[in-house]
Amino acid sequence: MVSPVFARLRPRPRLAALAVACVVGGLVAAAPALAATPDSGTVSDTSTSTQWTAGPFALANVTGTTGDVTCGPQLCDDFALHVSTPSGYGDSHQLTVKVGWANAAADFDIYLLDSKGAVVASSASSADPEVMVVPPTSGDYTVRVVPYAPLGESVTGTATLTDIAPNPAPSTATPPTYSQYGAPESFAQAHNAGEPSIGSSHKTGSTFYQALYDTYKATWDDSTIPSKVTWTDVSATPTNGCLTGGSTSLDPIGFTDPTTGRVFESQLAGKTSLMCWSDDEGKTWSPSQGGGINSGVDHQTVGGGPYSPNGIGALPTSTYPNAVYYCSQDIADASCASSHDGGTTFGPAVPMYSLLDCGGLHGHVKVAPDGTVYVPNKSCGGNQAVAVSEDGGTTWSVRKDPASTAGDSDPSVGIGSKGTVYMGYQAADGTPRIAVSRDKGKTWTDDQNVGASLGIHNTVFPAVVAGDDDRASFAFIGTTTGGNYQDATNFKGVWHLYVATTYDGGKSWVTVDTTPNDPVQRGSICTGGTTCGNDRNLLDFMDATVDRTGRVEVGYADGCTGTCAQPGGTQNFDAYATIARQQSGNTLYAAYDALPNLTPTTLSVAKTSGLYAATTTVANTGKAAASGVTTRLLVDGVNVATSSPVDLAAGRSTTVAFPGVRLGKGTHTVQVVVDPANSVKESDETDNSRQMQVLR
Repeated sequence: MVSPVFARLRPRPRLAALAVACVVGGLVAAAPALAATPDSGTVSDTSTSTQWTAGPFALANVTGTTGDVTCGPQLCDDFALHVSTPSGYGDSHQLTVKVGWANAAADFDIYLLDSKGAVVASSASSADPEVMVVPPTSGDYTVRVVPYAPLGESVTGTATLTDIAPNPAPSTATPPTYSQYGAPESFAQAHNAGEPSIGSSHKTGSTFYQALYDTYKATWDDSTIPSKVTWTDVSATPTNGCLTGGSTSLDPIGFTDPTTGRVFESQLAGKTSLMCWSDDEGKTWSPSQGGGINSGVDHQTVGGGPYSPNGIGALPTSTYPNAVYYCSQDIADASCASSHDGGTTFGPAVPMYSLLDCGGLHGHVKVAPDGTVYVPNKSCGGNQAVAVSEDGGTTWSVRKDPASTAGDSDPSVGIGSKGTVYMGYQAADGTPRIAVSRDKGKTWTDDQNVGASLGIHNTVFPAVVAGDDDRASFAFIGTTTGGNYQDATNFKGVWHLYVATTYDGGKSWVTVDTTPNDPVQRGSICTGGTTCGNDRNLLDFMDATVDRTGRVEVGYADGCTGTCAQPGGTQNFDAYATIARQQSGNTLYAAYDALPNLTPTTLSVAKTSGLYAATTTVANTGKAAASGVTTRLLVDGVNVATSSPVDLAAGRSTTVAFPGVRLGKGTHTVQVVVDPANSVKESDETDNSRQMQVLR
């Protein structure tokens, strides 16, 4: 899929001022751009920062939209940077290069070149400042400034050696496991599934995967391990009620309302979309207006959820209970339109932000349980941010995570059951980071690198979902190879699908490689739009959802299939429709946690030398391990002894023997109780005891 609009020509949309980029104050600027002052600088472990200025710039250089940047007089400016650091310095430090300017409507790009002229890092976005974060390796470098839309601006650059913030320890939770499910080869577009959407109907348990013109339904049989899947092609076409379906698209997007089960498929068509929806899981489809009047021309997203009590006139006009939102990019702003009749018609599009606030493509729209609407953005004043509406899309505000840096992939948000927001993003240094907000994006905490424990250096396509308020998962495609991942010639990284999960509200995360033996891509992945070569096979994003039992499901395109996936294989640039589905471990809903179940299955008493010794077999018949299990012996209701604590895996048992006791004449009740203090949460708390009568 190739979209002709400008946002696909660059990693982020650009201000529509390029045609007058040489005009300053209404006059053609004739003065040449000024070279960097000073023209060189050094940073070291004892002198950690250097600064320079350059400009004013009058001529625009847009050569990067069609390939490599071409420099010439006044079209680029170079600053020579020497880095001198001792061995091991990069273990706890990084080199941060920032270039900023005064007029937010202007736009500059920056590149870091090594001594041989190879690009080792870049920041070619609409962020102000542009930021690059790289290892502080000793050597000679060039910081190249390219005036994309200069508007007569000058720039100020800084190169600084900064401390790497310590990362919290990874979670000690048991890592969940995942199984991979590829669409049937009989589906005509199964290998043309770049930038997929995925959603789950909590009414039926069905999963819906949308890519290009196709909608696939997956139904699950969880009676076996791994689960079995049945795929059905339920794509919207003229024959099943969607007159606009299956024929044309500039961008596809899908959304499944989990509470109602309504499935939406949207195909971009300029300042609207060709949209249809289905209430019978794709058997039949109904037409939609497609978007709001004066919506944007690119990168649409569809979502929905409860109405906000603060919305103006935000009441349903049909029997459909939830609001539906259509958000999209335009040339100088991004907007969102709301529907009060289940997505059949939409009101006018309302601007969320302009390029004076944010550049870059936004992520998927998400709606909180209280009706607050969130649309994340990867570049708002150099930070990741969310555009937030607390009144049903009537007004919007941009709320930034000040600890974040702008990236090249759309960020993603997941919203917990009580409104906690988790924002996952690709940082300027390529690493996967996530932050948490408990006040609707006004402040952020626990911003951390969830790939550090596995040595992940580059990340694309963040996708976040949440369940209970303290549980969320962050899926991304990542590689342990550092460097410029968009260098199609020299980057040799191997990419996998990772999922990080928190069970403690974002304080700590456990991250797993869900495809350890099956690469998703080999070599470069381009996130730069239609200027890319064949390494844009995965397109711009992927998606994740949570099913009705809390299992995480990730919809992605597998770019490395067949012989490519074998050791030493060659990249084949596929885009195979695939779902990664959680197979084991705690889900995002605690009510469905796998729990142990402790029960004494045998009890015997033997007389030896006048003493009566009890022995019991304690079994864990549950689906999770139990730690610190103790067993207590009681005789005639009196506590006689308690065993030492042991750990007991699911499906395992252990023998507990108690010291012998003296019994008086008569009948005695001997009882054993497993977990007498109820310190272990179990699936059945009623079968922890066993007793017998002993006659002396």
